[in-house]
Parts: sequence; structure tokens; C-alpha cells
Amino acid sequence: MTQQDVQMTQTKPRPLSLLRHFLDSEASGGLVLILAAALALVVANSPLLDAYEGALHAEFGPLSVEHWINDGLMALFFLLVGLEIKREMIDGQLATWPRRVLPGIAAAGGMLVPAVIYVTINTGDPETLKGWAIPTATDIAFALGVISLLGSRVPASLKIFLAALAIIDDLGAVVIIALFYSTGISMLDLAGAGVVLVGLFVLNRRGVLQLWPYLLLGLVLWVLVYRSGIHATLAGVALALTIPLRSRDGRTDDVENSPLHRLEHRLGKLVPFVIVPIFGFANAGVSLAHVGLGAFVDPLTLGVGIGLVAGKLIGVFGSAAIVIRLGFADLPSGATWLQLFGTALLCGIGFTMSLFIGLLAFAGDPSLQEEVKLGILCGSGVAAVLGTLVLLTASRSTTR
Repeated sequence: MTQQDVQMTQTKPRPLSLLRHFLDSEASGGLVLILAAALALVVANSPLLDAYEGALHAEFGPLSVEHWINDGLMALFFLLVGLEIKREMIDGQLATWPRRVLPGIAAAGGMLVPAVIYVTINTGDPETLKGWAIPTATDIAFALGVISLLGSRVPASLKIFLAALAIIDDLGAVVIIALFYSTGISMLDLAGAGVVLVGLFVLNRRGVLQLWPYLLLGLVLWVLVYRSGIHATLAGVALALTIPLRSRDGRTDDVENSPLHRLEHRLGKLVPFVIVPIFGFANAGVSLAHVGLGAFVDPLTLGVGIGLVAGKLIGVFGSAAIVIRLGFADLPSGATWLQLFGTALLCGIGFTMSLFIGLLAFAGDPSLQEEVKLGILCGSGVAAVLGTLVLLTASRSTTR
């Protein structure tokens, strides 16, 4: 073996293991979530139903297992969402106004139209009207997972558009939860949370770049927000906004070494592969034993399902088309109108955030929660299938 061969052998990258390749794939998080939801449906419609419900309602310290998942673990999901929003707004795809125009207006339309459709269908029932925000959310992991499975059939520009839209969508969902789904506010605990938040911003301004002080105060913030009556998961978003986006030597152009990027990297596998699947498994279990055809045409189920499929399509595609036709933005590079149409359909996959809002909207009524889950599962499934079929058809027409 020559010296050159030795050098090539030494510098040749080691092949990725099958597990590592799976974890690094954009589609993997969505696939794991699909499997978790499917498993929950199987368990909920098997002799294991009682054990499933008993485990979720079991008390573990001051909260039940279900509450620890929905209020505790999901705070880490919202922390990652907040980190992604901050990074994209400051140093990413949403860093400038021209980049924000198309996904921003498309996201706004994609939240407004589903809400209008839901309210129109449920206008006669004040109780179910509380769920108006359920179909307004897009599941970023699920939607990106589906579009990533299509590989090179979909232009990279459309994947970026979908990711940016979903991030703005998440920001809108956070605002909705804070404004409309917080009850019984304790001003004393809220004031305490405000003091902690000020402390976090002081750490940021003083250039503290170690993560542990932020995380320690973040834990205190979570407790106070939980006790305040505002949903505890919002503490994750508030904490994310205080994490510095500059490197250890103070540079703002070296975000790869910033505390925000380090924390985002650490949560990048934990959230999509552990926390979100656990949430999906704990909340997607719908027993179909007593579900008749009437359940599928119930106004609540229809409002959620039609809101996700038709509402997201009309809102996202219609808003984007108007902005592009008026010349305020361009069609994503290399994409066709049919591909944009298919991507808008995928925005109707509203699994994680829609489930979360549904649980908040009908916290005291398990029967309405079941109808919400049925609408989300049906709507998200139809949106995923139709969006995939349209994108496959569009890719075949562009290769002819």
C-alpha cells in the first residue's frame, strides 16, 4: 500500500450506522410520531385499554402521569420551539422581512381560514366553540417528515418554505394558548415568574454563556408559571427567548458555538424521538368501540377535520397565491404551482399542537376530547395522503 493509499484510508469517513442514519434523517421524527400514534390506537382498542388509562391517570408526586407528560415534558418541546423561532428570526430563514413575507402571510391565512370554518360549523354550540383554535396548527415534525420522504421529488425551497411556515404557525399557537387558554390567573405567582424572567434577561445581558444558570432559573420559572394559571409549557418558550445566540468569545457571527445552538442540538434528538412520541402515545389513544358513523359527522369532529384539510389548503395556498400574484414574493425556487398546492395540503397535518390545544380547550370534558382526537386523526391523515399524492403527481409531470 502506497503512502497516498494510507492517507486516503485514514481520511476516509466512517460509514454511518443504520441507527445514526435514521436519527439524522429529517423524516425520522415524523415516522416515530406516526408509529406512536398508531400504537396508541391499537392499545386503546385492545384489552389493554384499562391498563393504558390507569397508567396515564396514576399519581406520581403532585401530578398524574398524564399531567407530567402534557405539562412537564411538553415544556421541553416548547423550549425547542422557542429556540427554533429565535434562531430563525435572528440568523435563519426568517432573518429578513423579504424572507418572512411569503411564509408569514401563508401562515396567517392558514390559521385564519381553519378557525373560520370551525366556527361556521360549530356556531350553534357555545361549548364546542371553545375549540376554534384546534385546526389552526401545523405539526412541523409530521409535515416535514412526510415531505422529506419524497426526497428529491420536492424542491428544497418548498421544504424551507414549509419549515418557515410551521415555525411561524407555532409562534401563533403559543400566542393563542397564552391569550385564550389560560384560566384562574394567580397574580402573585405571575409576578414571581416575571421576576425570574427579568433575572434570565439580566444573565443574557451580562454575557453569561453557561447553560446551567438559565436551566436552573428555567425550572423555577416553570413551577411559577404552572401555579400562575398560565399553561406551564409557555415557560419553555419564555426561557428560550433569554438563551444567548452568541459564542463563548462574544461573537454574534459564530452562532454554531452559541448557548442557544448547543441547547438546541441537545434537544434535537430528545424532543422528536422521545418527548413528542410519548405525548402522541399518551393522547392519541381513541377507543372506537362505541364510535358510530354519527361521530364522524358531529360538528366538533367535522370542524376540526374540515378545518385542517380544506381550511389549511385554502388559507395557505390562497394567501401565498395572492402574495405571489401581487409581486410581493416569488414562487419558491424550482417549484411549480401544483407542488405549492400539495405542500399547502400537508400543512393540514396538525397532530401535536392541535392535540395540545384540544386538550386545553376541553380540559374538563373527556367525551369532547375524544371527538377532537377523532377529527385530528382523520383530518391529518387525509391531508397527509392527499398532499403526498399531489406532490407525487407534480413530480411526475415535471420530469416528462
